[in-house]
Amino acid sequence: MNDHHKTFIAFVKLGEFLREYCSSQQLKNEWSEKLDGAVALSNHKNGWFTKENVLHALKNWGELLTKEYLSEWLSTYDLDQNRPKTVALILAGNIPLVGFHDFLSVLITGNTALVKLSSNDNVLITFTKEYLISIEPLLKDKIVFEKEKLENFDAVIATGSNNTSRYFEHYFGKGPHIIRKNRNSVAVLTGQETTIQLENLGEDIFRYYGLGCRSVSKMFVPKGYDFDIFFKSIFKYSDIINQNKYSNNYDYNKAVYLMSEFKILDNGFLILKEDESYASPIASLFYEYYETLSELKNRLERDKENLQCIVSQGIIKNEINFGQTQQPSLSDYADGVDTVDFLLKT
Repeated sequence: MNDHHKTFIAFVKLGEFLREYCSSQQLKNEWSEKLDGAVALSNHKNGWFTKENVLHALKNWGELLTKEYLSEWLSTYDLDQNRPKTVALILAGNIPLVGFHDFLSVLITGNTALVKLSSNDNVLITFTKEYLISIEPLLKDKIVFEKEKLENFDAVIATGSNNTSRYFEHYFGKGPHIIRKNRNSVAVLTGQETTIQLENLGEDIFRYYGLGCRSVSKMFVPKGYDFDIFFKSIFKYSDIINQNKYSNNYDYNKAVYLMSEFKILDNGFLILKEDESYASPIASLFYEYYETLSELKNRLERDKENLQCIVSQGIIKNEINFGQTQQPSLSDYADGVDTVDFLLKT
């Protein structure tokens, strides 16, 4: 069994463990207890990482890390062309395990991961490292967590904001790199959506409190759209206002909007504001009216570098179904840049 296959099997076994853990909270063994502690500690260190949201992330990864899905994902690449290298990973920390895909991609292609963790999400990734090494000891030398300056690497994958990307470009731009900036996700409504579709859209809006690049932060709606139907459909998510950090953001943003005399729509847990921007604050959702779908399609095409997901039905190429933005497949690459292809050709 070669090293690549050993790494592949280690991730498959990680997936098996995560599926078992998420399907049965009664599971009790050494590793389930360690993961219990990691889930609790991640929430203690980052109030946005509630148990529900962490389990959602763990469940998604458990479902993806199967022999079948991993094999299908990698089948389109020639892994033999990889030149073993050290890849520096600068991970984001906005949602649980947000950097795991990069971590997986580097290791499963036969490279070494030199990882700079985000302080907002350093517990869960650390757990996966420890579990993988327990399954396959050869990975001990393949996974390096660096707290100081990153040095002695062959390529960089860095994820951050539009501001941090400028620094990344300055420090890492001369060598092979992927540098990601801010992106947002939108929904395109026609007024013909069913209650179930709009309810599912609530999952795209509220999952992870809207902190992910795949979280819908804006809706495009036709002139005369009836927002009452939308508000009624998403009422099931009203308990989100009981989360203190979310509630504080809701109160603050509502106060700012009212003091600025902006026209807003409000249902007690979500603020709608008409705005041309894509990035709405927490507990807010921007909306914009469109005249024709053809004009809107042209607009979205022009702005594609700012967009991660477009939720709609039968309207936009590569659209995502309502309620599915936070369940990406292994081939749904951030910013549309094929990470595996980059790693193999670098």
